[in-house]
Amino acid sequence: MKNLKRIISIVAVMGIAVSMVFAGGASESKTAVDLDTPMTHDELVAAAKEEGTLTIYSHSSRTTTIADSFEKLYGINVDVTQLSDSEMIEKVSKEAMSDLDAADVVYCQDGSRVYPELIMTGYVMSYTPDNVKGNIIDPQYEDPLVWEVVNKVFIYNNENGGDQPLTNVWQLTEPEWSGRLQFKDPFSEAVNMNFFTMVTREDWAEKLAAAYKNLYGKDIELTTPNAGYEWIKMLYANGAVLGKSDTTIAENVGAKGQARQLAGLFTLNKLRTAEAKNLALAPAYNVEPFSGFMYPAYVFITKNAKSPNAAKLFIEYSMTEEGWVPFNTMGDYSPVSYLQDNSEDPLTLSDWASQLIYEDYQWCAEARADVEEFITSIV
Repeated sequence: MKNLKRIISIVAVMGIAVSMVFAGGASESKTAVDLDTPMTHDELVAAAKEEGTLTIYSHSSRTTTIADSFEKLYGINVDVTQLSDSEMIEKVSKEAMSDLDAADVVYCQDGSRVYPELIMTGYVMSYTPDNVKGNIIDPQYEDPLVWEVVNKVFIYNNENGGDQPLTNVWQLTEPEWSGRLQFKDPFSEAVNMNFFTMVTREDWAEKLAAAYKNLYGKDIELTTPNAGYEWIKMLYANGAVLGKSDTTIAENVGAKGQARQLAGLFTLNKLRTAEAKNLALAPAYNVEPFSGFMYPAYVFITKNAKSPNAAKLFIEYSMTEEGWVPFNTMGDYSPVSYLQDNSEDPLTLSDWASQLIYEDYQWCAEARADVEEFITSIV
């Protein structure tokens, strides 16, 4: 039954695109833009300037900073609109189906919806600029092209020093940690729900089962389909505190003078302002079997882009040292080898990849509905 639900959910989305083609909908009059015609850099710049304008949808306000420097360099007018994950996907889909004036470039996250609703439908296309080809540090970031990787890590209050309090994620299900872990409600942020979906994938469930045995010296007794579901169930049962924002959670966890040491699962980039806010925060490294998770933000060109050459040029520019500057901070990582110098963080993207769960958009698209249903049943 579960497999049937997964198949139905994906096929239903594909059916929308197929039906539009055969029903003679508005979108059939607009073929996808050509991204494969070879052009030199100078030819690309000339073609982009001839188009003159560029429209971008992005999940991050910092994209505007890149756009400002791009405008000054090339004289191309750029309009950036910041959208939430759901707003982004719905807007891009609507514009693709109705052949409305649309964005040229889309920066987005939430692979569980991006995959079936934007990629499989053909509404967006992945484009890898020449300056990036051959410079991606790991194939998992190549297709579709990942613009940045963001990590959410178990972070604890370290005001009183001492050893790292977390070495195994099962500790968070023990009475000692009751009510002391905070994270953003996964029903309010898709990437968090994708994380919980990932722990139910068989390989991570097996790692969780092994971590349980390493900690307690015995096999886990399951009351759910696998150790991933069991960990989620026990985490919630142990009084996990659900927050509304990572910023607020970081401030709650890091506040000084607390009677009980707290921990949270939130974006590492909150450590950038910890000193200014007088917060005591430290990441938990090498927790068994994971210290948190990391998720990708993708960059695409839409199938009905009005300025495809300006779009290609902008993506190329955003993945240069100059273009990457607004994102070259702790907690934001480029998959491009020549953009790995981040002095704020002692760990590189490759270092974090060995400690964190990476979002598999295909698995999340297939399995997230089951996990959402499960969490709903236990809260």
